[in-house]
Amino acid sequence: MAFVLGVTTAAGHFQGSAHPLDALGYGWLAAAALPLLLVRRFPLPVFVVVYCAVLAYYWSDYPNGPALVLPTIALFVLTRRRGPLVATIAAVGALLVAVGVHFATGGAFLFNASAALIVVWLTAVIGIGTAARNRGAAIRAARERAAEHQYRMAEQERLRIAREVHDVVAHSLAMINVQAGVAAHVADRRPEQAVEALRAIKEASASALADLRATVAVLRSGQGLGPAPSLRQLDELLDHARATGLTVRLHGAPGELPAPVDGAAYRILQESLTNVVRHAHEPSEVDVSFGRSNGMLSVRIRDNGRDAGAPAPGNGLRGMSERAAALGGTVRAAPVDGGFEVRAELPVHEEGR
Repeated sequence: MAFVLGVTTAAGHFQGSAHPLDALGYGWLAAAALPLLLVRRFPLPVFVVVYCAVLAYYWSDYPNGPALVLPTIALFVLTRRRGPLVATIAAVGALLVAVGVHFATGGAFLFNASAALIVVWLTAVIGIGTAARNRGAAIRAARERAAEHQYRMAEQERLRIAREVHDVVAHSLAMINVQAGVAAHVADRRPEQAVEALRAIKEASASALADLRATVAVLRSGQGLGPAPSLRQLDELLDHARATGLTVRLHGAPGELPAPVDGAAYRILQESLTNVVRHAHEPSEVDVSFGRSNGMLSVRIRDNGRDAGAPAPGNGLRGMSERAAALGGTVRAAPVDGGFEVRAELPVHEEGR
């Protein structure tokens, strides 16, 4: 506003205008500029008001100046807020009003350099406003994509931690429950076996507490420092199952695996053994088999629990399926003759292939 008033005052001095700016002229320009305070909320009405005020000023006897800056600002904001179509319609309407007033005041049709400059000015303002609008939309879209990505990552991490907690707690408590039952049953007759069961309970609870502490540390720190399950702990996992009285036979070996596949295979095996202990009907034997073919790791867990029907859907089977699906693999769980079988197929991307 100060720029418009200052330059217009100087223009009147150098042009030797017979009607220099007075209080009315200054008030006129100030009144034309004031609606710009509301241009973000009401871009179209503000453009119309500012344009008409400036157009009337230029047809007065006051000196010319850069008052055109005021409707330029309004048109730019109108383009950004309402789009180029609305801005173009408003600009064409403004031109038609100017032409109509020109003819109404006795002017003749004349397309000179000034008229061409006005057309170029309107086109340039709308073009720049459209570019700014598109850039703003692109920035907002990028921010929304970043926020959506962060949300998905947080959701995946939440599900991962939920699976970890479920697997640790379910497996450990199932083993502890069985060992506690054994200790209570034989405490009077075979105290040495009860002591052995209590030691197994102590080991299982210590392992569960260590994993839970690591998982809680992830929640508190927000860093990826959670427990890293691995089939390198396979012997310990199978020993826990054997401590419940199961005969566990191992067939094949998993070999070297990428960390995500290694962790997923361990948790699938752990959950499967937990389900045998908790849900199978009088199981005594479990066969655990590993195989690799065509870039796939196969993990099969089969028990001989009699009348083992299909288990009710729960967090365990769902968690196994989610782990496999996240790697592009599958998990199938179904009753077989005399027992139940879980088979997981996980892709292994080996180097050099």
